[in-house]
Amino acid sequence: MLRIGYLRRGPAEFGGDPTAEAARLSALGCEVVRTEAVTAPGRQGDAVLRSILGTIGAGDELVVTRLDQLGDGGRAMLEVLEQLERRGASLQVLDPALSSRGPGGPALRAALEAVAMLEPLTARPRRPAATQEIRDLQRAGVGPVEIARRLGVSRMTVWRKLKAPEGCA
Repeated sequence: MLRIGYLRRGPAEFGGDPTAEAARLSALGCEVVRTEAVTAPGRQGDAVLRSILGTIGAGDELVVTRLDQLGDGGRAMLEVLEQLERRGASLQVLDPALSSRGPGGPALRAALEAVAMLEPLTARPRRPAATQEIRDLQRAGVGPVEIARRLGVSRMTVWRKLKAPEGCA
């Protein structure tokens, strides 16, 4: 079993000394301790975490000092827990003491699911539709519904662009 420590650090939003926290994780038996910097609040800096999740194996354990180290919200934290479970690995949080192993595992999952359900759904980001792209796809025989799906825009946007006179939309 490999114990991997992970610290996600922001510019000033997280108090404490990152080297002291890394030493704490090492003292608790983490053979590997990886630290990641987040450049601005609300920005995901998760390349190191994704790398850990891609290589962690069955029986391994991811150790974090706080639950919020896993992401900026309940959905992000739940997704990390689900990835660990798919790979047969577990999660241990130090403050407060939580673990996905044993009897507390289902309770931790239920709590994260509840928090994720309370978060507002974010709309899928849409890009402005380029009229020329829409017209080119139509000329190629692609229907309006498929054009909307391919370009990530609403069907109404496609219809508006197609009905507008050439050169006006």
